[in-house]
Amino acid sequence: MQYSVDLIEELTVLAMYNLGNHQEGLKIHHTAEPVVIDAARRLHQKGLITLPDGGYLTPLGIEAAEHAQAALTILATEPGA
Repeated sequence: MQYSVDLIEELTVLAMYNLGNHQEGLKIHHTAEPVVIDAARRLHQKGLITLPDGGYLTPLGIEAAEHAQAALTILATEPGA
């Protein structure tokens, strides 16, 4: 499976969530970039977030966000660090 632009945009939205506080959601305003609005809508359709414009992570969304953020941390680490 290869990463599509849509999947990368969804991973970007998942990375915006604060995993240290599950009571802290996101509100994606209508003035946000259209790709962000669309990514949030897709995440909602997949059952990962509670509202089409953000809201809170669902249990499955928490798991997905944990994996997405962990992958970003690993890949952003400089070699030998």
